[in-house]
Amino acid sequence: MDRQHIDQRVKEYYWRDEHNCATTTLLILAEQAGLELSPQVVDAAVGMHGAGGYGAQCGLVEGALMFLGILGRRERVADDDIARLCHRYGVEFTATFSSLLCRELRPEGFSDDQPPHLCEGLTCRAIAFGVGFVERFLETGDRPQARQPQSPAEGCR
Repeated sequence: MDRQHIDQRVKEYYWRDEHNCATTTLLILAEQAGLELSPQVVDAAVGMHGAGGYGAQCGLVEGALMFLGILGRRERVADDDIARLCHRYGVEFTATFSSLLCRELRPEGFSDDQPPHLCEGLTCRAIAFGVGFVERFLETGDRPQARQPQSPAEGCR
């Protein structure tokens, strides 16, 4: 999928269908991989644009992570490897875009007086990044290396 096609699909999903960034990311990555998504999965992404505009984890990341879980299942990847793949996505996304947080990627926040789809350019770049990440995974079958186990102090309390 080339950048021009990504840009066109983002424009359609944002302006025609009024989808948010998480839904748009999820749908385009699924199209790219030839995966059909159930309406329930698409519905699950409705509030994921920075936790409903709160500014938490960016919907561009959340939509991609949802997709990686679905793709991992299709490819019969073990749960631990799917989690490592998502971890690697987060690391590489941060290295490329400097953050996973909506409030840092979109510092102007969300308000009614802003134009809609303020993140359209970022969305196109982030989805192109996601498409490349998925293509590398599918071409190489590369499974992330196991992470070191957490110490009990780093786990849930």
